Amino acid sequence: MVLGTSSGAGKSLMTAALCRVLRRRGEQPLPFKGQNMSLNAWVDQQGGEMAYSQALQAWAAGLEPRVAMNPVLLKPRGDSTSEVIHLGRSVGTARAEHYYRDWFRPGWAAIRTGLEELQASHPGGRLVLEGAGSPVEVNLQARDLTNLRLAQFLRARCLLVADIERGGVFAQIVGTLALLRPVERPLIGGLLINRFRGRRSLFDEGRRWLERETGLPVLGVMPWLDELFPPEDSLDLLERASRKPCSELNIAVLRLPSLSNFSDLDPLEAETSVQLQWRRPGEPLGQPDAVILPGSKQTLRDLQALRSSGMATELQAYVARGGQLFALCGGLQMLGQELHDPDGLEGERAGERVAGLGLLPLRTVFEGTKALRQRRSRALWPPGPGEPPLIEGFELHQGRSEQTDQTPCAPLAEDRQLGWWAASGTQGGLVAGTYLHGIFENGPWRRRWLNQLRQRCDLPPLGENQPHHGRQRDALLDRLADAFEAHIDLAPLLTGGDCPEPPPS
Repeated sequence: MVLGTSSGAGKSLMTAALCRVLRRRGEQPLPFKGQNMSLNAWVDQQGGEMAYSQALQAWAAGLEPRVAMNPVLLKPRGDSTSEVIHLGRSVGTARAEHYYRDWFRPGWAAIRTGLEELQASHPGGRLVLEGAGSPVEVNLQARDLTNLRLAQFLRARCLLVADIERGGVFAQIVGTLALLRPVERPLIGGLLINRFRGRRSLFDEGRRWLERETGLPVLGVMPWLDELFPPEDSLDLLERASRKPCSELNIAVLRLPSLSNFSDLDPLEAETSVQLQWRRPGEPLGQPDAVILPGSKQTLRDLQALRSSGMATELQAYVARGGQLFALCGGLQMLGQELHDPDGLEGERAGERVAGLGLLPLRTVFEGTKALRQRRSRALWPPGPGEPPLIEGFELHQGRSEQTDQTPCAPLAEDRQLGWWAASGTQGGLVAGTYLHGIFENGPWRRRWLNQLRQRCDLPPLGENQPHHGRQRDALLDRLADAFEAHIDLAPLLTGGDCPEPPPS
């Protein structure tokens, strides 16, 4: 089990690295995180919802992602409540102060079921567990679902990860160990120092001190990697300050208050010719070559944030001046003429009707049943040479959008419900949007979309014969695993003695 001294210590990527390393050694790693809180989601082949970080770990392990790897997913709604998802299906909404009272037993049952399903499907596999946040939040320890309770239950050997980049690494480690209960302390098999900058020899004295004071081996010091890995939550986007000296296109991405599925933008981040510029509502939009309006967990609230900040007016003016605007999922819904919430699923009042940005002739009605499914279709837009590219991804949204009787817009794909586009005004503006998460992962389509921007900027076209982004992501996971194997000694963790007996289940 990979534990962290805090949120953001690097547990998710260290778990992914461990999965890839074990796979290289001939084992079948089984990634598992009992409970995750994230707005970055994935939909598996059976139409179940899970955290994207566990999907990434599944790819690292050479497996198809499945909801059993993340049986409890909490999706924050921004008002001290979260949507609760068990084994891929939404089962209700929980307030923070009542969560452990109302959801502990059902959550533990979902975790047990996920474990049983995962182990039954791969009977020779080795579970690789990821913890959540800090394992020693003393006010929550008695009702812990996904850290040391799970480690004790499975008798897992635990690796404690600390992020030296944030400072205070010695206090992080010693304080965490000091707050462990006596029955939990023997579970910790080693320490890992993450995100170290500079020469590792500079930490030799610190390493010796930690081993002397804690009695635990420091299994390694992971260097700072100059790679852009997928962030686990939107807070990590603040640390994305990449600057590309060879970039030719500047694309503004709106950082909505309830931003979701931001991993949709990773393939664009990986394009050396593209510089993404994150803009909060209220910040100047500038004159980017395109604007992306991403997904949202709270579409009506984020639409209101665009209005109250003046960003809605700025977007409308940007398109009127000839700008290009592309929207994803909840962003697509905001582009329409009207959003209707008959059951109060998105807003504060049932029956609420809200005017959209008026940039596409669409009307959206929010419905209780989510659209959760993987999709594949042939693109009809943007136009380009040769055969139209295939696009694949997944739908994850509440709400059904249909064209109104106003000026028609054209479908983005042969599957006419996946998205729409329309020219806007007399200055060459263009507005488009899709419900298909992962659309930019499709290399030929992504390059065709970039090329129509490049043509407007008098730039030469890029080659469209590009593989799926999954291949680039896999190479990134290999580089992560290379660094992990070069700097981390797993032998004490993989060959250690038995852990303490588990508590009653």
